[in-house]
Amino acid sequence: MSESALHVCITGAAGQIAYSLLYSVAKGDVFGQNKPIVLYLLDIPPMMEALKGVVMELDDCALPLLQKVVATSDRKEAFTNIDVAILVGAMPRKQGMERKDLLSANGKIFVEQGECLNEVAKKTVKVLVVGNPANTNALITHSNAPSIPAKNFTCLTRLDQNRATSQIASRLGKRIDEVSNIIIWGNHSSTQYPDVNHGVVAGTPIRDALKDDNYLNGEFITTVQKRGAAIIAARKLSSAMSAAKAICDHMRDWYFGTSEGKWVSMGVVSDGSYDIPEGIVYSFPVTIDSNGEWSIVQGLSISDFSREKMVATANELREEKEAVSKYLKPEK
Repeated sequence: MSESALHVCITGAAGQIAYSLLYSVAKGDVFGQNKPIVLYLLDIPPMMEALKGVVMELDDCALPLLQKVVATSDRKEAFTNIDVAILVGAMPRKQGMERKDLLSANGKIFVEQGECLNEVAKKTVKVLVVGNPANTNALITHSNAPSIPAKNFTCLTRLDQNRATSQIASRLGKRIDEVSNIIIWGNHSSTQYPDVNHGVVAGTPIRDALKDDNYLNGEFITTVQKRGAAIIAARKLSSAMSAAKAICDHMRDWYFGTSEGKWVSMGVVSDGSYDIPEGIVYSFPVTIDSNGEWSIVQGLSISDFSREKMVATANELREEKEAVSKYLKPEK
């Protein structure tokens, strides 16, 4: 274990998503079996006692790669010289709430985190925003950390991709690893567009394999869009285990790269690709090279049906951006 340690901060570290996430990160399932990890666990002061218990459990896991754990309510201590920031902590969405209801509640949190990352984190830090509304919270964080490249800020839509992949695999009776290249366009909200038009299952286009356009253009889309709400209705809590798994998938691919011929969905700062307005954080299909540099997949054909869905979710993100304009620094 001669490699230098990777310094990883997870916010909302006493919460349920972090509880499902920490073991995988510390064990080596995300950044590799030879990469030592130093964990910085950030939460609010009232959660410090609970966080002590989380640290005890990490100690008791006796994980060889875990070199050190720092539990703190001090952003500056948590963010100084980190390589990775996974921003999970936010006011949670509760039953009956829409993501836009969370905008003002969470805006100030992500302003402060962006400013602190800008001041003390490495300029190469990879930032994944999970706390909802994830796309716009990522925009706020990025806007308030102007010294860190925009490409270093992403938000989580891999959970939606995983949900969509699972629905198709189940419908066809196929293994999960036989389904690839489903795209999540847009916002991690009920306007997102899960797109199978370029997806394949066991080498066959999904539409050809399924032969049910009514399902793919209707029930499939709404099931994926509303899956989070359905889980809240059933559990009375938001997704935790599946969100943690998606975070691991997202960060592993961002760190190691995607497989040849396959892409993944990530919320990134739009560069205008596919006529999506520049500057919003929008989920696109991306490929990632072995250096962790992502690129939006270009040249995909877009049907009129898809275009309508893509524009609708972009419009929601433009409205969210306008709603949080007081939290955004003027663009230079």
